[in-house]
Amino acid sequence: MILALVGNQNCGKTTLFNSLTGSNRHVGNFPGITVDHMVGSVRSTKDCEVVDLPGIYSLRPYTQEEIIARDFILNEKPAGIINIVDATNIERNLYLTLQLIELRVPMVLALNMMDEVHANGGTIDIICLSAALGIPIVPISALKGDGVSELIDRAVEVAKNRVLPSVHDFCDNSSPVHRCIHAVMHLIQDHADRLELPSRFCTIKLIEGDSDMVDRLELLTNEREMLEHIIVEMEIETGLDRNAALADMRYTFIEQAVARCVVKPQESREHLRSLKYDRILTGKYTAIPVFIVVMCVIFWLTFNVIGSFLSDLMSKVIEALSAAVDGALTNFGINPVVHSLIIDGIFSGVGAVLSFLPVIVVLFFFLSILEDTGYMARIAFVMDRPLRKIGLSGRAFVPMLLGFGCTVPAIMATRTVSSDRDRKLAILITPFMSCSAKVPIYSVFIAAFFPGKGALVMIALYGTGIIIGLLTAYAFKSTIFKGNPVPFVMELPNYRIPSPKSVALLLWDKAKDFLQRAFTIIFVATVIVWFLQTFDIRLNVVADSADSMLATLGQCIAPLLSPLGFGDWRIATALISGFTAKEAVISTLSVLLHTSIDNLSTSLTSFFTPLTAVSFLVFTLLYTPCIAAIATVKREMGSKLVTFGVVVMQTGIAWLAAFAVYQIGGLFI
Repeated sequence: MILALVGNQNCGKTTLFNSLTGSNRHVGNFPGITVDHMVGSVRSTKDCEVVDLPGIYSLRPYTQEEIIARDFILNEKPAGIINIVDATNIERNLYLTLQLIELRVPMVLALNMMDEVHANGGTIDIICLSAALGIPIVPISALKGDGVSELIDRAVEVAKNRVLPSVHDFCDNSSPVHRCIHAVMHLIQDHADRLELPSRFCTIKLIEGDSDMVDRLELLTNEREMLEHIIVEMEIETGLDRNAALADMRYTFIEQAVARCVVKPQESREHLRSLKYDRILTGKYTAIPVFIVVMCVIFWLTFNVIGSFLSDLMSKVIEALSAAVDGALTNFGINPVVHSLIIDGIFSGVGAVLSFLPVIVVLFFFLSILEDTGYMARIAFVMDRPLRKIGLSGRAFVPMLLGFGCTVPAIMATRTVSSDRDRKLAILITPFMSCSAKVPIYSVFIAAFFPGKGALVMIALYGTGIIIGLLTAYAFKSTIFKGNPVPFVMELPNYRIPSPKSVALLLWDKAKDFLQRAFTIIFVATVIVWFLQTFDIRLNVVADSADSMLATLGQCIAPLLSPLGFGDWRIATALISGFTAKEAVISTLSVLLHTSIDNLSTSLTSFFTPLTAVSFLVFTLLYTPCIAAIATVKREMGSKLVTFGVVVMQTGIAWLAAFAVYQIGGLFI
């Protein structure tokens, strides 16, 4: 049994999903669509899964999220819907509820945040509201877990018994809207039945002007003309355009139901507190400085205090384990080539990457706190005005922030950007954001050349990525992507205390993803690098790695990097391995230099000066993302040529930036 979890953004949907599923969840893809979604097995119910659909405000196909949610329900036909509603903002949330009811799918309404309603003097008559909407309603608090078990029991019961919503009409029987809806339903009934789609839902979509629904129903020319005539007649009678008339119908119904069943709470303490905080956190002159300070503190704690301490501890554990395995293999008298593979290949490569797991987990911990508190939404709002000046909307800032974690989901997140122009422009600049996979590179070079200045260097690198991305967007604004960004509207949720469970599950997901990459992509890349630098073209073991197959490949590319200050073939080879995964740059260097992660920083001082180290860091910051991100760009853009252009563009910009740093820096040294 599959249940679809649907609701507005910031209504507690993710918290409820985590409460229902715990760790019994995995990432999937919508059929035919390259967008991740969460699927979880319900802990308390056998053979029952919940699909967490994107947060939406309506089923109008304005954004990709709305299309995904609508098509999943229509095409995949889940057994039931759990519609989660923010009880503190019930009128706005019920607008989506009425549209879901029109889908004629078994449905339960989860009335979330009821504890806040009661705390602020409000009440909701559950029986009255349930009768008004024609669906079962269960009051819950997703954060505290109150009512969640009752909710899933009711949802399963409704789904098994195929209990459909009992209310069909949301308008007065004598109104022009009512006559219009029923006239159109009569016109398209046979077409809807043929496709096994609910006729009222199809009718509403046709009145709204949904061209996709017109194509699905395959209306004849005379039927389309009749459809338009019926709608125009309604517009004349109501004095409203078609969409306004439907919105008025829904909100009138909602207002009447709320008036009968709801005693509205006073303005909540959470909202009053949020307004007070926002005077500073979203103030005209204070918002961006505060954001910069917040990020500086996060970087300082991550790279100079907590993360660095845990990373050093992990390095010592890996070093001790490596020494123990090395001694055991030596005593056992194992073949020297196999010994080299295990110690110089696997332990030096994969172990070097694993030591940075604590740094990445700590960084994601702070970013998840920013998101769960509601601060991340405010940053997108604050950044709308400056981004608009360079041709982007504030909505594009969300994928940019996600890019600090991983470029793949960040590019997928551009589907939330409304217009095709804005979305493609966001895709092009998102890879310039420094993903967490580059953290091991930065950490090693900071330890080698800029000890004690980790936070400062990290801020400079992250800031450089943002600036280069914005400059690129500005350049494209007047050339390839001419036009203006679409208006940006978003809800600012109240500030809330983060859910420990949600934060813990996010950290586990990120750690698991990192470990999977470490023992798959990076493991394979490390073994390949070890093989290529151990054997020559005749598959003989080489005494000097400069005679290996890898050296031959690296020496072909090294001249291109010489103007940047790092023309050694080993450095070139490490950058090539970065195409598989950016962490592989460090694992490759560790293998090629025959050193452990603890000694890698020391070994690098014979290849780099502080100036060439800065040049190298700028290049790794900006050059093409990993192969998974490139594949995602290809799927989202739908063009191999454009994807190749993105790779060439990024690498070219990285080369020019590193060249400028090296050449200009050389004038002052």
